[in-house]
Amino acid sequence: MTHALDRRGFLQASLAVLAGSTLPHAIADTTKKPIFEISLAEWSLHRALFGKKMTNLDFPAVAKNDFGISAVEYVNQFFKDKARDQKYLAELKKRCDDLGVKSVLIMCDGEGNLGDADTAKRKKAVENHHQWVEAAKFLGCHSIRVNAYSTGTYEEQMERAADGLRQLCEYGDKYDINVIVENHGGLSSNGEWLVGVMKKVDHKRVGTLPDFGNFRLDRGKEYDRYKGVKEMMPYAKGVSAKSHDFDDKGNETHTDYRKMMAIVLDAGYRGYVGIEYEGSKLPEPEGIKATKKLLETVREELTPKYSK
Repeated sequence: MTHALDRRGFLQASLAVLAGSTLPHAIADTTKKPIFEISLAEWSLHRALFGKKMTNLDFPAVAKNDFGISAVEYVNQFFKDKARDQKYLAELKKRCDDLGVKSVLIMCDGEGNLGDADTAKRKKAVENHHQWVEAAKFLGCHSIRVNAYSTGTYEEQMERAADGLRQLCEYGDKYDINVIVENHGGLSSNGEWLVGVMKKVDHKRVGTLPDFGNFRLDRGKEYDRYKGVKEMMPYAKGVSAKSHDFDDKGNETHTDYRKMMAIVLDAGYRGYVGIEYEGSKLPEPEGIKATKKLLETVREELTPKYSK
């Protein structure tokens, strides 16, 4: 009799456990996608990289093991001669795959001006970027980040930058890789101008990478960062959370992250937000951790509004 009761009790307990494990809220808690993902931009570690304390091949492991971040954004100058080195790229990809780290994009500098006034130089700049489109495809990225530097009048620069970008987008079509422009000095830090460029390019591959802090115009003038990000967001295929300094409450002192992330989310963006710490008061690891903590805090605060 006792044995039968034990068996009955065991069955009841087992059914209760199974019923509890299939409750809808239990499933939702573990599968709900965050309102944005956090990635790490390699420039956040530029001092360590330039100081030979780590290499580009170390970057995925540092991101995952030191900061708990599983998505990375490369900077081409840290593996400048390796764009077509298949052995090197295979090793980098293997390290990412072994760690479960996603390669998001490659930030490209020093390959010529895509808006060069000289059409031959502009074409050469486009061709110089081809290797990074190919590398991005191999690594599993969705985009390369480029610059839109040019010379001439406001309208001339818009035409020239749009021409170079369109040529590169057409090459990106072959590899399913986007070409995204960061506000990165000169007229590219003018949100209105950059939107004009996007409209002129008129290609599905072109987009923006709004950076929270790069809004310095010529002659020391500053473009309103909130206005600029809001203008760029309809074309955004990435977001760069620039940070420099923090107050005693963990807030960035130059950018109101709550206000800025509301602008990002109001635009319907739900992709990666890349940490790009550029400060000098905190060492790089502490600056990255402070930015990550702030983004996580803001994400938690904004989730009830934006997860509906």
